[in-house]
Amino acid sequence: MPPEQSSPTVRRLKLGQELRQLRERRSMTGARAASELGWSPSKVSRIEAAKTKPSTDDVRALAKLYKVDDPKLDELLGLLADAYQRGWWEDYEGTLPGAYTRFLGLEAEARFQQGWEPQVVPGLLQTEDYAREVILATRGIVRITHSGVRSRVEARLARQQRVLHRPDPCTLHVVLDESALMRRFGEPSVMRAQMEHLIEVSVLPHVCVQVLPLESLHPVNTGAFIHLRFAAFDDVVYLEQLYNARFVEDLELVAGYETAFNHIRSEALDENESRVLIQRKAMMWRR
Repeated sequence: MPPEQSSPTVRRLKLGQELRQLRERRSMTGARAASELGWSPSKVSRIEAAKTKPSTDDVRALAKLYKVDDPKLDELLGLLADAYQRGWWEDYEGTLPGAYTRFLGLEAEARFQQGWEPQVVPGLLQTEDYAREVILATRGIVRITHSGVRSRVEARLARQQRVLHRPDPCTLHVVLDESALMRRFGEPSVMRAQMEHLIEVSVLPHVCVQVLPLESLHPVNTGAFIHLRFAAFDDVVYLEQLYNARFVEDLELVAGYETAFNHIRSEALDENESRVLIQRKAMMWRR
């Protein structure tokens, strides 16, 4: 995998998954593994859940306990080395919520993402001015300093470059509610530029933008969500709220979000019709 696409977040999750599977193949509980190594059961659990980064000695001890051969040990140590690399998002960790930085780490290695957004233009498709206005709109509720606003805008633009414009970008499929094109953030000129930018991005070969018009049936009354798919890891759905965010990893629930997205997409305008509607909104914001 190209270095710019490899994510230490996903490597850490993959390492934990591999260690759990090796333990289970030995029909060994986490408590027994911990006892054999003189560790607390929580240490094994946290390593497998990627809530802590193990040391090289930790991985070697686990590999020895599970009777791992040398090639497999080398694979595990390779995952560990990748897990200790810095992700680009870590430069902004001081101003971004913790759950969001985990999302960025997952997104960095996603091969496909689809999302529904009923309120605002998604961050990946925002202009710099629109992004700033969206972030400023929450300052009366969420405390963000001037430098924090600037850092969040920079992180959003960096995310766009890393996800949409990397050499081997993921496929992006977004469905917007028409109201998101009408909700004003900033001056009309900001909105007009945002509409024009949406049209430009929507013609990229790996990007699909659809709009759910106000007069259409609304098949699923739900808030925004982003569904990530990976080449060698289970799907994850990301839900963001005002003060926190959460990840849906249960496969049955993830499948439910996929069904919901397909229902919304089926009622939305197709790509060409959506661009025509967005163009009409751009003209509206010229007034």
